[in-house]
Amino acid sequence: MKKLRVTQIKSGIKQPERQKLTLKALGIKRMNRPIEVVATPQIEGMIAKINHLLKVEEI
Repeated sequence: MKKLRVTQIKSGIKQPERQKLTLKALGIKRMNRPIEVVATPQIEGMIAKINHLLKVEEI
């Protein structure tokens, strides 16, 4: 399976609560700290919902 490196590049402070919870569900704790996730359909859907807050790179 392919892996993705996801980095938060924009703050979630003024975002709706649902988007904040999605950041938490992805395991993103701090800005500019990349995490690596397996690209399942569920993860790709979460990333699509908050793609304006993230930078995504394929590994």
